[in-house]
Amino acid sequence: MVKTGGLEVREEGATPTSGGMNLYIKAGPDGKSTGDCPFAHYVRMVLHEKNLSYDLTPATAETKPDWLIDYYGGSMPALRHRKECYVESDVIAQYLDFFFQEPKLSPYKKKDMDSASECTDGFFPAVARYLKHTPDGDESDSELKENLEAALGKIETQLDRDGKTGDFLVGDGEQLTLLDCSLAPKLYHMSIGLEAFKDNAIDLKNQFPLVKKYMDVIFDRDSFKDGLYPKETVIWGWSNARGN
Repeated sequence: MVKTGGLEVREEGATPTSGGMNLYIKAGPDGKSTGDCPFAHYVRMVLHEKNLSYDLTPATAETKPDWLIDYYGGSMPALRHRKECYVESDVIAQYLDFFFQEPKLSPYKKKDMDSASECTDGFFPAVARYLKHTPDGDESDSELKENLEAALGKIETQLDRDGKTGDFLVGDGEQLTLLDCSLAPKLYHMSIGLEAFKDNAIDLKNQFPLVKKYMDVIFDRDSFKDGLYPKETVIWGWSNARGN
């Protein structure tokens, strides 16, 4: 979603230039630190990979600026770039990748990007349903666990595809893409949630070894670590979602 409501109309040229970026994100439990939003983490990975400077503004419902609430429904992450604002993580990421192309994070053919994206369809909803469910270990919990295992199986299959020589999801796997930047924070949430709430009921190392290897690689990337928030913050967020 791209709007200019509440902001000045851009007067410079049609092509945006770097600088003047402010990213508004969910705040952590103290109301000031980086919160647990995986979608904001995704955007921050893209910004880091492209070496784009920006100001970071964690916000709560009470500290969001009026213009963000009045014109964008308070949606975050929200990237204000000089006189325009962009909300929804995929929209922000695609905007950045289109106008700031070094390095390009959609370097493969569209059909390859689309094909790879199918392996992540439904993954985070499966994570969320499983981690939020209580009581842990009941019949419904087991069904939700199986659904998440099926979603992980799709990613495992994608990582085991013919012709793959690199570590990543698309094409030959040699180049990081927007899809990797989107998936990595969600895997981070899953890994912490499984330990904190589900007694590691899914054995990633043995059941999904390629997913585990992928996580090890991408979690060690500077762009991932730059936007990282503590394990305790992730637990805080999911505890709220579980009604704890």
